[in-house]
Amino acid sequence: MASKSSSKPYTCEYCKTGFSRESTLLVHVCEKKRRALQRDEKRVQTGFRAFNVFYLKGTGARKEKTYEEFCKSPYYNAFVKFGSFVTNVRPLYPNKYIEYIVTSGVKIDKWCDESLYEKYAVDLIKKEDVATALERSIQTMMEWSKDNPPAPWNHYFRLVNLNRAVYHIKDGKISPWIILNSKDGQEMMSRFNEEQLELVYHIMDPVHWQKKFSLSSNDIKLAKEVIKESNL
Repeated sequence: MASKSSSKPYTCEYCKTGFSRESTLLVHVCEKKRRALQRDEKRVQTGFRAFNVFYLKGTGARKEKTYEEFCKSPYYNAFVKFGSFVTNVRPLYPNKYIEYIVTSGVKIDKWCDESLYEKYAVDLIKKEDVATALERSIQTMMEWSKDNPPAPWNHYFRLVNLNRAVYHIKDGKISPWIILNSKDGQEMMSRFNEEQLELVYHIMDPVHWQKKFSLSSNDIKLAKEVIKESNL
């Protein structure tokens, strides 16, 4: 009589389940194998990075956890879900955003709340230097132009779909530095309806920017030079 091991000679290296046929083993996907196979996916790598930030910041450890240790964590799915959120949202400075969320004290099941990203984005947009804001805005306009041929990138304010512009402003892709200091940018804002204006008000806050501009003469000069040279 054949032994149990000899009747199922093919064993999953991850869960140790035995199979009588190699073909069955090849199509078998247990949770441990699934996690191993997902290793190179962007959302998983992002979740893994967040997991290590959480571990290092929370324990004061100096050595990072391995991917294998991440796979065994009971929080694996929660971190991968957050990784998917970060991958889809494409936040400003992803690594900085990951650290911001991980150290925020917010429970992990709330990390994918869009309101958290909006707060992060608003704080960052209002504090970042003008050169960075201008560079990112122009890059966004160029990407928009590639997706909307033959529209020239510097006609963004005239031709962009207003809902798309709202999305770009909310996500910090187009900065108030370039909108409020260009004629076309201001004209685009005048075409926003009440709902659109309400969605971007916390970013385009006129009191904040009027005060910031009045205290930043050199930055205003740079912004206007870039806008003039770009024919915006």
